[in-house]
Amino acid sequence: MKSKVLDINGQATKTIELPKFFESEIRGDIVAKVLEAKKRQQPYSPSPVAGKQHAAKGKIVHKRHAWRSGYGGGQSRVPRKIFSQKGTKFDWAAAEVPNARGGMRAHPPKILHFLKELKINKKENKIALESALSATANKKFIEKKYERIENFNKEIPFVVDAEILNLKTKPFFEFLKKILGEELFSVAVIKKSIRSGKGKLRGRKYKSNAGLLIVTGEKEKIKINNFDVAQAKTLNTTDLAKGGLGRLTIYTEKSLSELGERLK
Repeated sequence: MKSKVLDINGQATKTIELPKFFESEIRGDIVAKVLEAKKRQQPYSPSPVAGKQHAAKGKIVHKRHAWRSGYGGGQSRVPRKIFSQKGTKFDWAAAEVPNARGGMRAHPPKILHFLKELKINKKENKIALESALSATANKKFIEKKYERIENFNKEIPFVVDAEILNLKTKPFFEFLKKILGEELFSVAVIKKSIRSGKGKLRGRKYKSNAGLLIVTGEKEKIKINNFDVAQAKTLNTTDLAKGGLGRLTIYTEKSLSELGERLK
């Protein structure tokens, strides 16, 4: 499988042989399994000492003739703190327990619950990554992912020269319009919008599309922050299959050679 390398003007300068993983079978089931395993939830829990920062001495004893006893007072056996004392009489207030004012939560979320990791076999991980890479060069999957695009007739995958990474934002946008076209460019740019509904009140006010992914070599750097950028060395299935297989992706020539070495 071959592909053209595009320069700053969007013109093909040469043709290169693509790595073999672009022709590999696309296993959507294994990709879904890996994505499920890689899901992360933000750990949260109350403070470990919440509801315990007081001078409550523990449960009240109900023995006769015992100091600080609750015998005969009609009080429940819950931890209490003392506000005032007069002889053998005390002004108590319940503390610590969930049903007391300022007490701890009953069965709160615990950090250890969120730190469980699902393990994936090395071979399955590799198959998922190769499948996700192969889908970026497959018109069928790209058309399925971006259904609003009509007549997708671009030559994929998009391979560019390293000089493009030195462009500033405006020239880079112009370059993208040349190689992608107006329809694909509208999909490539990350757009942020305010979510409709109650999600705005629950810490997820904004939502955005995945946009374009740029894969670079280990020592290559790009000055633009408008797109997701991943290095070939650390590229993973989550980067390539965000929102489904067939993500719009641009590779540099150097990144392809590094990916070829990595997935031998």
